[in-house]
Amino acid sequence: MDKSEFLDTWSALHGGAKIEGIVKAWLAISFAIVKPLARIKVTPNILTLGGLLFAILLWQFPHSWPAVLFLVASLLFDGIDGSLAIITRSTSNFGAFTDSFVDRLSEVFWTLALYELGAPKELIFIALLAAFTQEYLRARAGGLGHNEIEIVTICERPVRASLLFIVLIANLFSLQIAPAMSAIWVLMQVISVAQLTTSFYKRLSN
Repeated sequence: MDKSEFLDTWSALHGGAKIEGIVKAWLAISFAIVKPLARIKVTPNILTLGGLLFAILLWQFPHSWPAVLFLVASLLFDGIDGSLAIITRSTSNFGAFTDSFVDRLSEVFWTLALYELGAPKELIFIALLAAFTQEYLRARAGGLGHNEIEIVTICERPVRASLLFIVLIANLFSLQIAPAMSAIWVLMQVISVAQLTTSFYKRLSN
């Protein structure tokens, strides 16, 4: 499969979403990564489970220097498994469901790592609940036939990972910023839910 067919297939699987800006850049990177993986017969499921494994390792060893690598690997594997499924022509409804489920499960372990780093449990509970609400709204809109990724909020999954990444780096220098960062996450996540709610209300009520 060439890059043009890959992009067309990705767009079709995401409700005809436009491929531009950050999305276009990420898909170009993703295509370059998964192309050689397809040649050596790596499967999308291996990447999906690998992402979950690295998320669990992050939770178990949040204070260690490899924690940063665990987070990056978890996010990367979770981000390219769908691209590999497209390249290998192995996309399926079950695969999409499993990928989405594992993504949410991985974020639970990310949040547990943030708790281990000192974030108040009340704040991370609110933030995680808002994050899950955001993803549910997007998935529900997609199920109703609307473009589920048209609205890019201020706190998408890579941003959530970036907040944790900052905490992990600060922790290596004995800086305790987990409480402040979790408060920022709550604020950004609530705004994101409001963005999606407003957008979907306008579209679904017409």
